[in-house]
Formats: sequence, structure tokens, C-alpha cells
Amino acid sequence: MAASSVFRPGLFNHKVAIVTGGGTGIGKAISAELLELGCSVVISSRKADRLEAAAREMRQKIPPSSPASVTAVPCNIRSEEEVKALVSSVLKRYGRIDFLVNNGGGQFSSPAEDMSSKGWKAVVDTNLTGTFHCCKEVYTAWMKEHGGAIVSIIANMWNGFPGMAHTGAARAAVDNLTKSLAIEWAASGVRINAVAPVRTAQHIISFVSVFQDAHDFHLSVWLQGTIFSKTAMENYKEYGPHLFKMSVPFTPAKRLAVPEEVSSAVCFLLSPAASYISGATLKVDAGQSLYKSMWEIQNHSAWPEAPEGENLDALNELVDPKSKL
Repeated sequence: MAASSVFRPGLFNHKVAIVTGGGTGIGKAISAELLELGCSVVISSRKADRLEAAAREMRQKIPPSSPASVTAVPCNIRSEEEVKALVSSVLKRYGRIDFLVNNGGGQFSSPAEDMSSKGWKAVVDTNLTGTFHCCKEVYTAWMKEHGGAIVSIIANMWNGFPGMAHTGAARAAVDNLTKSLAIEWAASGVRINAVAPVRTAQHIISFVSVFQDAHDFHLSVWLQGTIFSKTAMENYKEYGPHLFKMSVPFTPAKRLAVPEEVSSAVCFLLSPAASYISGATLKVDAGQSLYKSMWEIQNHSAWPEAPEGENLDALNELVDPKSKL
């Protein structure tokens, strides 16, 4: 594999995982590490050509002695019927499903006031309802009787997600869904957790393209803690290097993250090392959620006045002291 896992070789020998959105970005890194650890992986997304190309690339890196294999199965997770077909095909081919990684999702940048109902629904249907479809089908078809582990990739949205209110709401809902299912499915031996990475370059660069002309704010504030990948930088041509470099001072780690740092967190939560962890969300953000503001509000006087009285008088004197001359 491209990067060497920190976990012992063969940790997941003869296990089977479904990774939605497994052909690109974080999902691809997760799939590659699972394969390195001996797990057979079914990667899934809507774009069949890109998916199969990723599978071919990963297949070439599997050692001949490994029991792992990678299979590409196109699936739109918004469709309950397609998710059922995906799970059925995995069981038919491998006879088991040990792990589910809900990495598939999608969003676009927009001020909330400009979001159409259709756009809102498309993002929520993918990021929330699609995740639910996958969890429910894997559980009812296999894990209810055999146990297993599920990890959902969400986002750092604890301070809100201005500019992407739809995905912020959906990812927050998946965080709560994780907690609910951890209790409901505990008696089946199913552990379910979430991983919340820092925002990806795709989130940030698309956000900048929409908002830089509409709002007066510091773009670098939205670049804190970015996950860097060579592919992402190349995709955005001349803008990529500049935007990535801008983000470094705004993360506590003072460096960018790479997808492999998310995949190792996922593998930990799937592994026996996390055997007593369920219903948790692990932030992979170098403390970003504790650091800086992600949205700068312009100076304004739109709020109602504070109640009159001695406290307001003292406050006004503090802010705008009168001359004593």
C-alpha cells in the first residue's frame, strides 16, 4: 500500500468491509488501509468508472499472500433499493459483512437563504438518509445475528457550519443517530461510532468560490485544519497550493492533516482495541474545534439596544468614554 499502517499485519484477515465513497479521498485511504490489514473491501459510490479505476489501482498493491480483495459495486445510497442490492451482492460474494464505513456523502456551498428545498433535500438525503439506509440494511441482513462494527464519517460541525447549513445539520443528525443505534443494537453485539475529521479541501475551496465576493471576511479562517491530498491540490490547479498554505497557521497542529490520519482512526474503531467503545464520536482535528472562529461577522448595529440602566451607562462609558476636560 502507499502508506504503511500502524496496526499489525493481518489484523483484519478474512474480515469483510463495505466502504461507501471508497474510491476517492478519505474513503480511498480507509479502503487501502483495510486492504493492507487483510480485509476484503467492497467500495461503493455512484460513479462506476472512477470506482473501478480505484479498485484496479488498489488491487495491484495487494500482496499475493494476502487474503484481501477489493470489489467495486456502484450504488446511490439515497436509494433504499440500491443499498439493499449492494448488501445482498456483498453477502452473496463473501458470505459475511464485518464492517461498514459510511463515508459516502456530498454537499455544495450556499448561503442558507439561497438554498432551494430541492438542494437541501438532496444533501440531507445523501448524508443522513443514505447513512441510515446503509446502517439499517447491513444490520438487518447480517449484523443483527452476527454482530459487527460501523463507523460513520461526519464533520467538525460543533460550532455550526455556516455556508453549508444543510450538511452541518445532516452530519449533526448522524452524530445523534450513532448514539441512538449504539444503544438499540448493543444486544446484537454491534458497535457503532463516528469519526469527525477537519473540513476537506473540497468543502473549503468550493465555499470560497461562492462566498468570497458576497461577504467581507477572512478566507483563512475557513481554511483551518484542512486535510491535504496531492490529488486535491492538483484538482484546484493554481489555487490549490496557495489555499493549503494559508490554512497552516489556523490549526493548533500548525500543519495539515492527510487522509491516512483519518483512516487510522477508523481502523482503530473497527479493531479489537476499541471493543468497549460504542456511541462515541472521535474528532480528528488537532483541536480545531476548540480553536479560532470559523466565520467572521462584519461590524453592524442590527441588534436591539441593551436595556437602559446603570449597567448600560457603565458599558457605554467603557466603550466610548467621554472627555473629562
